[in-house]
Amino acid sequence: MGYKTILVHVDRSPRATTRVEIACRLARRFGAHLIGLHAVSVTTLPGYMLAVGGTSIADQQRQAALEDAAAAEQRFGEIVGRDSEVSAEWRSSLHDAAHIVPLHARYADLLILGQPADNGAAVLNREFAGRVLMTCGRPVLLVPFAGEFASVGRRVLVSWNAGREATNAVTMALPLLKRADRVDVVMFNPKSPAHGAVPGADIAVWLARHGVRVQVSEERVADSDIGGHLLSLASDLTSDLLVMGGYGHSRLTEFALGGVTRTILESMTLPVLMAH
Repeated sequence: MGYKTILVHVDRSPRATTRVEIACRLARRFGAHLIGLHAVSVTTLPGYMLAVGGTSIADQQRQAALEDAAAAEQRFGEIVGRDSEVSAEWRSSLHDAAHIVPLHARYADLLILGQPADNGAAVLNREFAGRVLMTCGRPVLLVPFAGEFASVGRRVLVSWNAGREATNAVTMALPLLKRADRVDVVMFNPKSPAHGAVPGADIAVWLARHGVRVQVSEERVADSDIGGHLLSLASDLTSDLLVMGGYGHSRLTEFALGGVTRTILESMTLPVLMAH
């Protein structure tokens, strides 16, 4: 089992370079095909604006998106071109990014996105990453909007609660876990019977059968503090990747993320692999 196709979202934000560099390193590590995808949402103008000249505004938006795509493609090509071992291709779309990115991700083994940002360089709204996570059906590797990451997946921290989302995340992270130098599994406030008679034993044995050696620990903290404690523990362990379930649910036309998931998306200090 491994990653054979990796998809990375590329836009005009300064952090796109970091995402592509990480994607290239992972593609080389797994012998994967790398796809760069440029997708931004061109605003649909209301009818009354079109009637008073909105068509020209729409044309301007489209032209700006095309220029962004050309710049992003050039950046992607320059980075990929430095590594002759990586096979790659480029794709671009002007359709709704929240729909297009999950669609393309379903034909990949791993999707790489940027952390939502509040700065002026943000291309997509803050709900974009959460919406893609909830709908793509693939593991999503989120890269923080600050910091440099020379390695990703050598020292991994896994947040385990025996839930469906955590199970999906750990299963989809197996290619990385198998190659990691160190894997730590942490459980917060474990309870029986979900965690078994000896909390952590079942997940440790299951991973061991896949060739992953782990260190398991328990933490007792208030539920509202789990997100912050996870990031603190990752720092203490010098982890370069956090693996966890992505929690949330649809609410009419919106997506409501779970508390820990939202905390990590807002405050991550290291790359995070999530799956829903």
